[in-house]
Amino acid sequence: MIKYALACEQAHEFESWFPSSEAFEEQRKRGFVTCPFCNSAKVDKQIMAPSVARTDKAPVVQADMQPMAVLSDKEQEIRAALRALCEQVLKNSEDVGKNFVEEARKMHYGEAEERSIRGEADLEEARALLEEGIDVLPIPVVPDDRN
Repeated sequence: MIKYALACEQAHEFESWFPSSEAFEEQRKRGFVTCPFCNSAKVDKQIMAPSVARTDKAPVVQADMQPMAVLSDKEQEIRAALRALCEQVLKNSEDVGKNFVEEARKMHYGEAEERSIRGEADLEEARALLEEGIDVLPIPVVPDDRN
């Protein structure tokens, strides 16, 4: 595994791990390497100091390692807010699953009782709903705390 220091076109700096330099280049070409701050896919490697093993210290044993926070306080606040938003949406809406598009249209045209619903729609279906004047929003995906 290789850890790269990266920066986007907006000068946001971040790090990421890749199996190899070829894997990084392939993922970057395909638009999979994006800035976690602004979602820009224009990302480049930055100069990094090499990791050199110290000889004056005993090796670290896996059992001695403690979890480390890699998120800033602001990033942790944002994740907490997203998590709370998702919990509110899930708690206060009806899951209509694959019937979301049909149910949203029925409510919009007065054929069904208006209520908060959530469900599944692909990008094309969501665009069609928006073009009809039906407000829809994706539920944000909260990254796993272990990521």
